[in-house]
Amino acid sequence: MSSALHAAVDPPPFLPVNTTPVSDIAAQLRETGLVALDHLVMRSAALAFAASIMTVTTHRDSDPDGLTRIYDTRRHAEQPGFAGLSNGELAPHTERSGVARPPRLMLLVCASPPALGGECLLSDGQAVHQDLATHHLEALDLLSAPNTAYFGDGAGHATQVFTRYPSRRVAIRLRLDALARWSPLVEPHLPHLRSAIQRHQIVLPLRFGQGYLLDNTRWLHGRTAFSGDRLMWRALGEPLPVLGPLAYGFRQTLRAAERKSPEVMW
Repeated sequence: MSSALHAAVDPPPFLPVNTTPVSDIAAQLRETGLVALDHLVMRSAALAFAASIMTVTTHRDSDPDGLTRIYDTRRHAEQPGFAGLSNGELAPHTERSGVARPPRLMLLVCASPPALGGECLLSDGQAVHQDLATHHLEALDLLSAPNTAYFGDGAGHATQVFTRYPSRRVAIRLRLDALARWSPLVEPHLPHLRSAIQRHQIVLPLRFGQGYLLDNTRWLHGRTAFSGDRLMWRALGEPLPVLGPLAYGFRQTLRAAERKSPEVMW
């Protein structure tokens, strides 16, 4: 995908966490899967907010409290799976796509904006799915076929881009780097997928203290290349009851639902 910005969708308004009730944040998360946030100006505030809405889980690169510092380490640029710790472009992806059950939620907060670039790129899996159902239905069917993708290294996970559940729900899972391997049937359709992702892309520059919360089973996230000392705090985890019932992924379009493709559970 080109690194040129393509603001296909207007970004959501930023909600100040110090004055916005958690119930409002939860309602927007349930409705759209994405909430833009403001006034998270301290690391302790970002961690406290994360802990108030999710069970924060540790990660390979996280600190002991579960927060991960996302910055250019100047050591990881050429290592597969470590693109987030460089200053290069980061292709749209699902967080932890190579594990059996990726975390439901991701919080990303800007601790230090870059000198140039580094905009967050977000694409709604529901819009991408509907786009493919309308214009490239064969591609959608193949991208939904079981075990047509393998994400991760030797301990990765065999899966598919779109996983269909009962009650017409769909979850998206994706990576587009060197740790993604594809069925020969799927590979010719990846350009359609990439184009649909870009058509429904939100460009979200983050200033100090701003961030976003997303449903990792619905939204893809990435970023543009940057220069300067960009630093983000990231938390991954499972939703707490305070958010109310949070259904997996999104409801698929009627046209796609009418296709007789198998439903697969993780």
